[in-house]
Amino acid sequence: QVHLVESGGGLVQAGGSLRLSCAASGRTFSTYAMGWFRQAPGKEREIVAAINWSGDSTYYADSVKGRFTISRDNAKNTVYLQMNSLQPEETAIYYCAGTQLYYTDFSAYGYWGQGTQVTVSS
Repeated sequence: QVHLVESGGGLVQAGGSLRLSCAASGRTFSTYAMGWFRQAPGKEREIVAAINWSGDSTYYADSVKGRFTISRDNAKNTVYLQMNSLQPEETAIYYCAGTQLYYTDFSAYGYWGQGTQVTVSS
């Protein structure tokens, strides 16, 4: 199992940047594919980005391509989400999640952090 704790959320103006971090406990972090999801008020949770266990394959939702970057450091048991050019509609709770299955099998993510709030002001 893996325990996940997100950090780095906050309030930012439109066009600004934030870097989210997700620290994982456990010795098997490098065997997990990791993803970042978000849930805005009144909306369903959606995938934002995902990365495979080694970090050499990534996925991005169309809405964030070219602005967000997912990365991981297996030596530090941490996955990151660099978010640039943030827009007010991206205000949401951002969650990191892990799976030992394929990184783009989004229904298979079974390990979740508590989430971190990102608020983008206009």
